[in-house]
Amino acid sequence: MNSELERERQKILSLLAEDRDLGLDLNIHIFDTLTSTNDKLAQLIAEENAPSGTVVIAKTQTAGRGQRGRTWTSEPGGLYLSMAISPDLPAINVHQLTIGLVWGIADRLRQQGIDVSIKWPNDLILDGRKLGGILTQTRIFQGRIQKAIVGVGINYANPVESPAINLAHSKDPQPNYANFSMEMLTSCTIRGIISGYKCCNPAMIDRLLSNYLELLNARGRSVMVNGKLGTVLGISPQGELHIEFTTTTEMTETYLTPGTFTLGYEDL
Repeated sequence: MNSELERERQKILSLLAEDRDLGLDLNIHIFDTLTSTNDKLAQLIAEENAPSGTVVIAKTQTAGRGQRGRTWTSEPGGLYLSMAISPDLPAINVHQLTIGLVWGIADRLRQQGIDVSIKWPNDLILDGRKLGGILTQTRIFQGRIQKAIVGVGINYANPVESPAINLAHSKDPQPNYANFSMEMLTSCTIRGIISGYKCCNPAMIDRLLSNYLELLNARGRSVMVNGKLGTVLGISPQGELHIEFTTTTEMTETYLTPGTFTLGYEDL
């Protein structure tokens, strides 16, 4: 690691040291260029048994990816980060883990005055446009999620095209994003991952769902599903989108699993 990257790493660790409730030892690696931070972290886990709390950051990625195999453009100026966690959740709760993680990151950014919301299931929205998203890869053993790699991409000052946005071009004059450094964005993201997955337990699921719904951009909006006009009511504990259809003669509802239906940005 060169001296500039090491200075950035130390700044991030210094910001994280201010939070005494992390409860996780962090080991941060920063690289100029990687194919994918998720791939590099998977390599570290396989070859060095990298533990929960290992973080990989790249200034650029040559083969970054998003949900369902989509390419995530990874030019200089964005945050491209992957973190290993050990949630120990039932495998059926994999989508619950996703909603917890994206809520955790959104919540931390909002604490900094950045008015983000959530596009179901796992995108961060600012000014009605995509600010970032997460991609979670899990390792399952005997029906439980033993380890997960959480990949996060957030547009900071990198060039973007519609429907994306970066913090540098937000229409919101508050906060002063010039004073919100990349190191601050990185520390918020790491804190958000930790707080998000801690909420994914049976004792806290009702609170997590309530918090997620408060930030769900499409809640109460009309959407078209298989030619039928419905209204988004919320989500289930498994992360399914809850939609109600009402006609003059009946009312029906359905639950849509992540990956089977996509909310377009026109729905926001």
